[in-house]
Amino acid sequence: MNFERHIGSHLVKWKEDTNRKPLVIRGARQVGKTTLVIDFAKKYKNSIFLNLEKAADRKVFEEYDDVETIVEALFLTNNIPTGDINATLLFIDEIQELPKAIQLLRYFYEDKPQLHVIAAGSLLEFAIKDVKSFPVGRIEYLYLYPLNFAEYLKALEHETAFDQLNSIPIKPFAHTTLMDLFHRYAIIGGMPEIVKADLKTKSLADLPKVYESIWGTYRNDVEKYTSNATERRVIKHIMAVAHLYVDERIKFQNFGNSNYRSREVGEAMRNLDDAKIIQLIYPTTDTENPVKSNLKKSPRLQFLDTGLINHALGIQAQMLGMEDLSNSFKGAIIPHLITQELISLNTITNAKPNFWVREKNQSSSEVDLVYSYKDKVIPIEIKSGAKGTLKSLHQFIERVNHPYAIRIYGGKFNIEESKTTDGTPFLLMNLPYYVGSQLPKYIDYFVENYSLKNN
Repeated sequence: MNFERHIGSHLVKWKEDTNRKPLVIRGARQVGKTTLVIDFAKKYKNSIFLNLEKAADRKVFEEYDDVETIVEALFLTNNIPTGDINATLLFIDEIQELPKAIQLLRYFYEDKPQLHVIAAGSLLEFAIKDVKSFPVGRIEYLYLYPLNFAEYLKALEHETAFDQLNSIPIKPFAHTTLMDLFHRYAIIGGMPEIVKADLKTKSLADLPKVYESIWGTYRNDVEKYTSNATERRVIKHIMAVAHLYVDERIKFQNFGNSNYRSREVGEAMRNLDDAKIIQLIYPTTDTENPVKSNLKKSPRLQFLDTGLINHALGIQAQMLGMEDLSNSFKGAIIPHLITQELISLNTITNAKPNFWVREKNQSSSEVDLVYSYKDKVIPIEIKSGAKGTLKSLHQFIERVNHPYAIRIYGGKFNIEESKTTDGTPFLLMNLPYYVGSQLPKYIDYFVENYSLKNN
């Protein structure tokens, strides 16, 4: 079963680009990188697949130092005429296993530009440290994450729901169906192997062993790149307890009721962030572009996949019976999932979202997310409460020169005029949870079509 991913359109553009460079697809293990490229390879007359975890596939890079010989050897082994180089895809999977292969990517670009080359790997940040001459400016990147809700609907082959999700704004009659489908997605998450298993069995009881296998793989992978026993112990501790702090702001010092120092935890957290397993989402204090992360302030933890958290917390069965998932695990699960959806759209860049804070001795404010749109920074709150409780969002609106604000909640789509506590008028777009993957389209629709009546 191959899933249709939104990154596919970027692959097609890359294939058709006459100035294309070798493409590196980055992302954590088991988010579907290999499956994606194998499916994309069907667009080529010929394809060569190498997995550098296999000694036999590493051999050609270990024996030869020049790309000309490597390509000749690969074409000979795979019985591909050299005249077909323009119609051939070379896929180098798990490239992080051989730093020399990463280094040689620049020479594929310089010496064999006719050959279409895609590499994929996890934990590339760690492997790059061992690359003597990194091919800066000679390669391109794309980033892949777990399935977002739009991709999940494609996996379900629920074309009508997918079409309605992409109808901006959403039609009222589609709300209940999309909420029901999103409910299941919010519980199991978007890891391809999990989605496949759930489509096959339709039973949560069959999923724990798959979650455990995925998490165990991540743990073993990261530990390979630690340099001493202390680093391994800190990594193990973080991966054992971090799910308990989902969507919370954290301190490195003594994290998770440990005796580990800030420096030790910080380094381990940054390694996990590099691996895309647990990311650090930093706040900003900016209300104007450019929005900058404030690394001096406490970050929030963002996991690769919400389904993995739900499994670790043991709350999936409980979530099945909930009418409004905003109540699950102290209200932390839905904000985490919306952030995951937004991150999944960053196909070309590795940018992270920010949340906004205003920290004063007498009062502090925090807005769940901020989104840069043209010259505006738009605040986004994720909650089920009435609009009158959006105190932090009000404080943000009172500091900007535009009237646009967003609430993501368990209700239906609507746009209304409102006022902050000090009487500042603004426009509030209320969005149902399931449109997280469509957020940029909704913001464009909102700003381009609505303004305050007295403006």
